[in-house]
Amino acid sequence: MKSVKKAIIPAAGLGTRFLPATKAMPKEMLPIVDKPTIQYIVEEAIHSGIEDIIIVTGKGKRAIEDHFDHAFELEKNLYDTGKLDLLEKVQQSSNMVDIHYIRQKEPLGLGHAVWCARKFIGDEPFAVLLGDDIVESETPCIKQLMNVYEKTGASVIGVQPVPLEESHRYGMIDPMAQNGGLYEIKNLVEKPKRGQAPSNLAIMGRYILTPEIFSYLEKQERGAGGEIQLTDAIQKLSKTQKVFGYCFEGKRYDVGEKLGFILTTIEFALKNEELREPILEKLKQLIKQEERMV
Repeated sequence: MKSVKKAIIPAAGLGTRFLPATKAMPKEMLPIVDKPTIQYIVEEAIHSGIEDIIIVTGKGKRAIEDHFDHAFELEKNLYDTGKLDLLEKVQQSSNMVDIHYIRQKEPLGLGHAVWCARKFIGDEPFAVLLGDDIVESETPCIKQLMNVYEKTGASVIGVQPVPLEESHRYGMIDPMAQNGGLYEIKNLVEKPKRGQAPSNLAIMGRYILTPEIFSYLEKQERGAGGEIQLTDAIQKLSKTQKVFGYCFEGKRYDVGEKLGFILTTIEFALKNEELREPILEKLKQLIKQEERMV
């Protein structure tokens, strides 16, 4: 059985939830404090033992490539002015791992974005990490799924329970059998209508997939939102080989919509020693102002 050494990070979405900020800036480059969102995702893959990453980009996403490349003028200026701590941070993003790029020429959905990377993956199992979720955990989230794959030899999807009233926002699994936090999947539904979710277990943007998925993606018709959905292709894959859902350990931060992004930024900022006290003081002032207005 081949080990998981490659990862796909889809980053071709239009980022419409963050307009107008994402009109000229990829949503993946929006910073959580002082680090772009996509860097958290790349770091998770690296810490999990991934050796090669392919980022699927789209039009107007050149800033992602620039971020993970060397910036010689900036680096020289930081060196000449003795700002070595900043130089180290800047160089960190360009010295991480081998990162490759391919462009999704049409915004046809997540399933199509994964399919675009098929030649890079070949006949190996691979990881998929979406940028809408940041997971903080002792063992990196995708590594937890890799560990399950090594035991089962089957595709594994990261899941966590969500309130049923929010199930229409996610792909949901219908579990057939459970062993601890591991579920054998009977069915998957992408963004079910309210009240029609098969369970409260939502797909959370982390996957280990076998290469057979590409044959289903190639023939997959458009589904929810008029896009080629990865969930629909995995549903078909589950009819020919086992697919598991794993309830991973760790705290998930939803940075794919504005409220979650703002709350994540505040929480991460409060973990910063320089920022914590001034932020807490400012928040107290704002709360008092709101109370007086009420």
